Amino acid sequence: MEIQDLYTIFLQHSFIQTDTRKLQKGELFFSLKGSNFDGNKFARQALTAGAAYVITDEDAGFIDDRLIYTQNVLITLQALAKHHRQQFTIPFIAITGSNGKTTTKELIHEVLSTTFKTDTTKGNLNNHIGIPLTILAVQKDAEIAVIEMGANHQKEIESYCQYTLPTHGIITNCGKAHLEGFGGIEGVKKGKGELYDYLRAHNGTAFVLTDYAYLMDMGKGIKNIKTYGTQNAEISGIVNNSSEFLEVKMIKGTNINTIKTHLVGAYNLPNVLVAVALGKYFNVDDGKIKTALENYLPSNSRSQLIEKDSNKIILDAYNANPSSMKAAIENFAKMEGENKILLLGGMMEMGDQSLTEHKALIDLISKYQWQQVVLVGGDFDKTIHPYRYFNTSTEAREWLKLQQFKNALLLIKGSRSMRMEKVLM
Repeated sequence: MEIQDLYTIFLQHSFIQTDTRKLQKGELFFSLKGSNFDGNKFARQALTAGAAYVITDEDAGFIDDRLIYTQNVLITLQALAKHHRQQFTIPFIAITGSNGKTTTKELIHEVLSTTFKTDTTKGNLNNHIGIPLTILAVQKDAEIAVIEMGANHQKEIESYCQYTLPTHGIITNCGKAHLEGFGGIEGVKKGKGELYDYLRAHNGTAFVLTDYAYLMDMGKGIKNIKTYGTQNAEISGIVNNSSEFLEVKMIKGTNINTIKTHLVGAYNLPNVLVAVALGKYFNVDDGKIKTALENYLPSNSRSQLIEKDSNKIILDAYNANPSSMKAAIENFAKMEGENKILLLGGMMEMGDQSLTEHKALIDLISKYQWQQVVLVGGDFDKTIHPYRYFNTSTEAREWLKLQQFKNALLLIKGSRSMRMEKVLM
C-alpha cells in the first residue's frame, strides 16, 4: 500500500496505538517489534479489541480485510509521519540536548499555548517511535508544534529531522550523557549538532545559548540565529534567587522584570530564558510569558520540590549523567539548610568512562558537608568511598523509613533505570 493510500485511512482513523492493552475501538494498530516485543503476534487480538486496521510486516496466519501488509512497520510509521508533517506550513520547533530538554519543551509549550494552538511532545515520547507518533498527533488546527528529540548515538538526530522537518531548533547543551553510544563528549557535540546541520541546510532558525561558546561555534553558518543567555544575547537574564525556587531577573529583550518560577535549581536558568526567547520571537505578550512561566509546576520527577512532614525533598530522578549530577549537587550545596541528605543513584550508558565519572562524582560530594550520603547501584559499588551504599532504590527506601529525619532537606537523583523515585514510596 502506498503512503498516500495509508494516509487516507489515517485521516479517517487518526488515532494510532502500538500497545493492545491501551487500544481503543476505531484506532489503527501498528505492529511494531523490538528486541523484547513483537506486535505482529497481537494482530488478531488488536482486531478483536476493535482496531480499525492492523499494519503488520509478518504473515498474521489468518485472512482479514483489515490487515495492511508492509515491508517494515516502523519505517512505514515514520514515512506516514513525514507525509502528515508535509501537510503543514506551521513552525515545527525541535529541541534536543544532553540535559534540560524536557523541561525546556514544557516551558516553551506553556508560553506559546497562551497565544497559539500548540501541539507538543507528550511525556518523553522522544525516540524513533515516539517522535513519529507525536507528529501524527499534531491536529490540523495546530499553529505551532514543539517536538522533543532524544538521542544516544550519532546519526539519530539526523534521522529524526528527515521526517520532523524542523523550521526552528534548540540544543540546550552538550554534556556527558550517553557517552557509550556517542563515543565521548566530541561525539555528543557531533550527534546533537545534527539538528544545527539540518537548520543550516534548510534555512531554519536556531536559538543559541551564548553562555556556551561551543554552541556558538556549532551554530556558525546558520543564517538565522536568535540568542539568549546571561550576557551578550538578545534575550538575557540572571539568577536573582535560587535558595528554594528559581527566581530570574530579566536584563534585556523584554519588559518583564522578574520571573518567580516553581523550578528548583539555578541550572534551570537557560530553560527559562529560551522559553522567554521563543515567546518574544513569536510575539507573545510579556505578561502572558511571565504568567505562564510562573504558573508552571514541574512533574514526573523533574526538579520537583516535595514537602513531606517537616522535610523538603528535591526529586530529580528522571535522568542523571555527570553534567546534570554536578549541577544538581552544586546547586543543592548552595541551598539554605543544615540537615542535607544526598540519595544518588548510579549513572548509566557511560561506557568505559563509567568508573572514572563515578569516582569524579565521589570527589565532588566529598568537597561539601552533608548529614548523610546514600549511593545506590551503578558503579558506585566499584569505588572507594566512606558513604552508605545500597544495591537498589528499594533497599534505600527501607533505610530511609527507619531514619525518621526531621527538618531535613533531601536531594534524590539518579538515572531513570535506577528508579530513585521509589525511595519515597
